[in-house]
Amino acid sequence: MHRFTRFACAVLPALALHATAAQAWSDRAHAVIDRAAIDAIPDDGPVFLRRHVDYIAASSTLPDSWRGNAENFSKIEEDPNHGWFREQFAFLKPIPRSRYEFVIALYKQYERIKDTDPETARRTNVRWTGTLPYAAMEAYQRLIVCMRGLRAAQAAGQDTRFAEQNCAFQVIRLGHYVGDGAQPLHDSVNSDGWRGDNPKGYTRDRSIHGRFEGQFVDAIGLTTGDIAGRIGAPGHRGGDMFDALLAFLDDAAGKMETVYRLEQRDGFANPADKDVRELVYRQTAAGATMLRDMICRAWAESARPPERVQPSPIDPANPRYNPETGSAPG
Repeated sequence: MHRFTRFACAVLPALALHATAAQAWSDRAHAVIDRAAIDAIPDDGPVFLRRHVDYIAASSTLPDSWRGNAENFSKIEEDPNHGWFREQFAFLKPIPRSRYEFVIALYKQYERIKDTDPETARRTNVRWTGTLPYAAMEAYQRLIVCMRGLRAAQAAGQDTRFAEQNCAFQVIRLGHYVGDGAQPLHDSVNSDGWRGDNPKGYTRDRSIHGRFEGQFVDAIGLTTGDIAGRIGAPGHRGGDMFDALLAFLDDAAGKMETVYRLEQRDGFANPADKDVRELVYRQTAAGATMLRDMICRAWAESARPPERVQPSPIDPANPRYNPETGSAPG
């Protein structure tokens, strides 16, 4: 093997881990959220996922690895999927039910304000607003499809190992986005230090993100036992899943300033701080609860035949067809 190749094989994985370390909940927190969610699946739910819980937990931060600077096509597509900076699109009411309608609406707003408010316009784009709920809904619906295939294999008496693995992979994706959404700093423009007017003197240090979700979480040794009792019995999460997901993100975003207020005590350097612990427990439990409910809802939906939408969402005859995107919204 060429000397450079040997060096690259040894060093690049370490660099990749370093580059993504502060981009999401720590490996520990994401793994705990996924395990707690699967542990809380009722016996009449998709219990086959219990067989894959180690794979799911060990791969819980896989989507972060798709954000490396060296893989620019992957990074450009994936990076926005991990945030939802709602202050950036307060002008959008309601939130579009299409990723592409959302992106186009942002660009139109950019065009409107680029001359009158260039500073705001500079961050009025998909990278600085995020697309987290779209990524979560896409993974959720792909999970339904995988579960439907699993049910078909079971009914035909076929080997279901690969069908189960397909489902587990979609749970990894869904779990990561839901887990990120439960972290308040993923739901605000103040994700990496306070921006704009700062009368309360909150830190502008970008490291607040990693210190809260990584260093503190690791210091307290977060486990599934810390949050299992907070998840509760599964309920039927009815209604529109996209709306439920937006409400979940809004709830987490409402805790954003609490993170900054608690940081002013000692910069999250005290693992014994009960208030910071409580916030970590609350938000990781909220993520596990949402993930468990989405998994169970997907399982229930997979038992029904897929809805026959006529005309197709990509047919111009569809009454909701948007020629700007070439499709009808969800």
